[in-house]
Amino acid sequence: MKPIPETPILDSIDRRILAELQEDGRITNVELSRRAGISAPPCLRRVRRLEEAGIIRGYHADTDPQTLGWEITFFVIVGLESQKEVVLSGFEQMVADWPEVRECHMIRGGGDFLLRLVARDTAHENVLTQKLTGAPHVSRVQTLQTIRTSRYLTGVPL
Repeated sequence: MKPIPETPILDSIDRRILAELQEDGRITNVELSRRAGISAPPCLRRVRRLEEAGIIRGYHADTDPQTLGWEITFFVIVGLESQKEVVLSGFEQMVADWPEVRECHMIRGGGDFLLRLVARDTAHENVLTQKLTGAPHVSRVQTLQTIRTSRYLTGVPL
């Protein structure tokens, strides 16, 4: 059994820092400290502590898939022939190498994995679906194509 990592206690300033960084990861430390109501040096120390604790996992650009030529976003529920750990981890390792797989979640109820993929067009989506249906130990594949996305938030409520 893995030991439970010690989670730092977050005060209201930490939560303000996290909320601001979730909204704008490019904010300067000076502006972040102003919004958090503290001076710049302790603000930077807090950000580093949050990074070291793994609460802040990284920073990235939120790109528009369609503008970049990825016209289709779809979800796939995958059922496997077995729930043995070697089969589950083998599937995770396989899809980890597919750049089109943007998320992979092990789930319970109705399948073993839920994937979010992007495709350039319908033909590409079909190729990816066929790749999944032909993959080792895959017994069921259900695809769900998005029509539109009305809400897309990153992070968590703070």
